[in-house]
Amino acid sequence: MAQLDFQSLLETETFITVSELTRDIKTLLETAFPFVWLQGEISNFNHHTSGHMYFSLKDENAQIPAVMWRRNNSNLFFSPLDGMKVFVKGRISLYEKRGAYQFDILEMKPAGVGDLQLAFEQLKSKLREEGLFSDEFKKPIPDIPQKIAIVTSPTGAAIQDMLSVLTRRYPNITIIFEPARVQGEGAASELAHAIDKLNDYGDIDILIVGRGGGSIEDLWPFNEEMVARAIFRSKIPIISAVGHEVDFSISDFVADFRAPTPSAAAELAVPDKKELVRKIEQSVIDIRSTLIEKIQFNREKLRALERNYAFRHPLDKLYQHRQRLDELQKRAEKSVLHMLEICKEKAKGAEGRLALLEHKNVLKRGFTICSKDGHIVDNIENLNVADKLTIEFYRGKIQSTVDEIS
Repeated sequence: MAQLDFQSLLETETFITVSELTRDIKTLLETAFPFVWLQGEISNFNHHTSGHMYFSLKDENAQIPAVMWRRNNSNLFFSPLDGMKVFVKGRISLYEKRGAYQFDILEMKPAGVGDLQLAFEQLKSKLREEGLFSDEFKKPIPDIPQKIAIVTSPTGAAIQDMLSVLTRRYPNITIIFEPARVQGEGAASELAHAIDKLNDYGDIDILIVGRGGGSIEDLWPFNEEMVARAIFRSKIPIISAVGHEVDFSISDFVADFRAPTPSAAAELAVPDKKELVRKIEQSVIDIRSTLIEKIQFNREKLRALERNYAFRHPLDKLYQHRQRLDELQKRAEKSVLHMLEICKEKAKGAEGRLALLEHKNVLKRGFTICSKDGHIVDNIENLNVADKLTIEFYRGKIQSTVDEIS
């Protein structure tokens, strides 16, 4: 076998570099496959801190790496997630450093549901979990407001409808108008700014935020997160009035009250002055009727009292009480005298018993009192032989000497 001559091979063959080959493949792929729409399921989704999105698109039998650069995904109305089926528009490209091809995405739409609808549901779920829809944060709408502020377009029919209803129902109301765009780019920012501005102004009872009907794209500013959060932090009670009765926006869920239309919002915000006056007049009639009935009742009660015997013959009643008082006085005096007699008898009995105990009466019964040196002798132990004693009788005294103690 002849030996392979590498030197001659190098001199006769033409070589290219890996970079050149990769570049040629890149050119071939990108020119052979123009922009196409793909349908697939997202997997291994990664939204990098750089803002770029990296993931794979797959179906039952294959998958392809995909990338959506920040400049393209910044306009998405929804957040791509693993398992989500999407339509994407893009082209095949090749990442030269790894020699790997990928699908470079320019546009993305959810499969089966519109991107705006998906964004609506995602934001709705997010804000509900944060508690922005909770009833505990809803502020009451005043019954009779003095000042109402309106945030809407100055050129739309909604402002005219609301002004017409407000001035017709309650001409005394003060209306503050803060114009803002209600559709298109920048509208959400203007709406949020207007709400914050009116809160800074203060001294407003109710704030109406809304617009007339339109497509979901037209109503979209009222589904923006910045508008929802501006409504939530408002210290002024807010009525949301977006679109027609069948239209629902994120603003409706966050607001303190949702009105089906701008005109309905105006009707809810203020009472009908004519109806209010009618109710006041009816209340006056009811109060007057009640007072008349009460006066009539008390008048009849007074007449009944006047017919009473005590009022017809007041001196007779007084004389009867005086007579009764005299009887009670006599009874009391008699009772006191009787008690005095009893007490006298008891005193006499006690006096007699005490007299019996007087020493003269005791001596009269044969007893004597023996004393020595002026002291009564009650015990022979206090005596000695030859002691001088005085013995007192009922009548008279004798002197004696102790001869013997036994």
